[in-house]
Amino acid sequence: MTDLPTPAEATTVVLSAGDTDVTVEPQHGCRLASLRVGGTELLRQGPKYGSFVMAPWCGRTAEGRFRNGGEMFQLPLNNGPHAIHGTVRDAAWHAAPGLTRTKATFTYDLTDPWPWEGRVTQIVELAEDGSGLTLKLGVETFDVSFPAQAGWHPWFLRNFGQGGEDVRLDFSPTWQEERGEDHIPTGRRIDPAPGPWDDCFGMPGGISATLTWPDELELTLNSRAEWAVVYDEQAEGVCVEPQTGPPNGLNSHPRQVTPIDPLEVTTTWTWRTLA
Repeated sequence: MTDLPTPAEATTVVLSAGDTDVTVEPQHGCRLASLRVGGTELLRQGPKYGSFVMAPWCGRTAEGRFRNGGEMFQLPLNNGPHAIHGTVRDAAWHAAPGLTRTKATFTYDLTDPWPWEGRVTQIVELAEDGSGLTLKLGVETFDVSFPAQAGWHPWFLRNFGQGGEDVRLDFSPTWQEERGEDHIPTGRRIDPAPGPWDDCFGMPGGISATLTWPDELELTLNSRAEWAVVYDEQAEGVCVEPQTGPPNGLNSHPRQVTPIDPLEVTTTWTWRTLA
């Protein structure tokens, strides 16, 4: 497919295939601002919502502190006593050359307050027939090795507002991370408990979750990542967040990014209409 000219500072990039349109806002954290299938919006709208990238950590880092080797580092606190969701979700990303009607690549160079230099890359690709979406994240270092996490925080609409029923979530985790009163996992793994949730679940075989809006649409989310946070405590949306480690993972499950071993993760969403 022919490449389309896109300025590196583009404010909006729209990918289209079949009856699907995806809008990406690189200057606003490279979030998916909209995912429309057959004219129906699937994502909650608003500057905090859509689907945003979490990197170089996911969820809460306890008291914003973590170690790399023998050195302690302090992150800015932006969620009560904790640091949450990384540094890239509100940053201005760059659109890379090679945009087509179904695929775009975006990059962000890590800087303060992250202690090391590196790059986060997101690739957004629509299936040629518009029946699915693949998102790829990479975190690489320019020099010094560091621990990192990466993932996505999609806000799926609970109800499409077209007279249908609320979404139903089906997933089968192996365990649930016990959550302390401070919202940080305690380190204990427990049997999955009924919702509502603001909880992390382990799926060692990879994430598979299905969201069904009865008689309207079914969406299946897959990833080889082994942790998913599910947040459904708000009336407007349901979040299923594939990520490479649990909350506070910079401390409990550090994954080193080295010059020869970047962190990479992919999630694929596929859908079908039920009407």
